[in-house]
Amino acid sequence: MRVVIADDQALVRTGFTMILAAEGIEVIGHAANGEEAVAATRRLRPDVVLMDIRMPGMDGLEATRRILADAPHTAAGDPVRVVILTTFDLDQYVYAALTAGASGFLLKDVTPDHLIHAVRLVRDGDALLAPSITRRLVERFTTADPDRAAQHRDLAGLTPREREVLTLLAGGLSNLELATALQLSEATVKTHVTRILTKLNLRDRVQAVVVAYETGLVTPGAHRPN
Repeated sequence: MRVVIADDQALVRTGFTMILAAEGIEVIGHAANGEEAVAATRRLRPDVVLMDIRMPGMDGLEATRRILADAPHTAAGDPVRVVILTTFDLDQYVYAALTAGASGFLLKDVTPDHLIHAVRLVRDGDALLAPSITRRLVERFTTADPDRAAQHRDLAGLTPREREVLTLLAGGLSNLELATALQLSEATVKTHVTRILTKLNLRDRVQAVVVAYETGLVTPGAHRPN
């Protein structure tokens, strides 16, 4: 696994590098601001970017938007994934990170074990935030966005079953809970989720939850299709 660390504090970059290296995770680049983070990601194509949310010049949110707008891929052909770092445990920062396209969110005082687990989890394509937490944030901050709905008009390309899975996923259900609710095997549910992400060109479940709300498929406090 290959990681780029973007943070304006050299001590943070060094500390995280040492933690990751001790577990055999290679840190292939450092950046002290958003511009450097964008350039390093485009040049090095890491598996994961650890991105500070507050940096001088271009901040981490704008850098994340620019990186993911390019739909970058690693040397192995997998999507590059971004995890936002911050010292502030505030919902608006988390939501801003999610809508910027990040696959997760970590506080800088994270334990070494949690950092390692988070990087591996995101690299494998999972979301770093539990769907229920994501749903809480999305319900609080988002409204149906016509422009977003137009961007994802291929929502109409989902099968009725896939729309049902997406709706329940937006309600915070895990794969096991989805399988129980729909009386399907967990493997079948995973297949449906994978197809939803592929059809909507999404990186992970977090983005799927955001899109479900922004397109109006579900509305705050309700988890059935409109």
